[in-house]
Amino acid sequence: MSVKLHAVHQLYQYRKAISSRPYGARGKKLIRCELCLLSKQYCTCECRRQLMSNNAFLLIMYDDEVLKPSNSGRLIADLIPDTHAYIWSRTQANRKMMLVIENPIYQPFVVFPSEYACEDQQILSKVEPSMIQKGKTPLFILLDGSWREAIRMFRKSPYLHGLPLLSFTPDTVAKYGLRKGSRDFQLGTAEVAALALAAAGEIENAASLNIWFELFIESSIFSRSRKSTDDLSPLFALRSQFINSCQ
Repeated sequence: MSVKLHAVHQLYQYRKAISSRPYGARGKKLIRCELCLLSKQYCTCECRRQLMSNNAFLLIMYDDEVLKPSNSGRLIADLIPDTHAYIWSRTQANRKMMLVIENPIYQPFVVFPSEYACEDQQILSKVEPSMIQKGKTPLFILLDGSWREAIRMFRKSPYLHGLPLLSFTPDTVAKYGLRKGSRDFQLGTAEVAALALAAAGEIENAASLNIWFELFIESSIFSRSRKSTDDLSPLFALRSQFINSCQ
């Protein structure tokens, strides 16, 4: 099955090309798929499906975040066709990234906790159709990195401070067991994207992304040999559940 490269794949290839040495991820001896970065034995690329969505995403990624096999930002680009990805710079905003944010076809929202909002920054908990200007597509901007890195990116990026802030207080503990934040409400990037889709009314797409995320976690755990490979039924069940959710 031929898999089309998306924005995060392309950014990964660029970041890898300019690296002076290979990224030393845990499990570096694994033979990985170059696209999903999972062990080839548990590659999920064959299951990947693109969804029909009226929303777009922009991932602003901390320097080497795109190189990390545990990164869940790529899962958004796997499913949502209109997804952009750029590496963050403290000193100068990426010109191409700014063209996306300022593009008149988009209406941007920064997805980040309200406690970090700047003075007079608008805070929203959902995106109603009446909030979207005619002819515009909601553009959800996500800061992709560790929790500390995400805070730094937000504080050091003044071009984000004048945009509306979409903020959530999840009722459930994050399921992101690979690089879980130190506080229970710190979610994986894909989980945050699913909340944004739900807030914009795309409940089924949000559910599909959450299942895709769960499959990613399970496949990652199997890849790291934390589970017996004798019983692959959890993986097969999630694969079927995801494919059915996309139909």
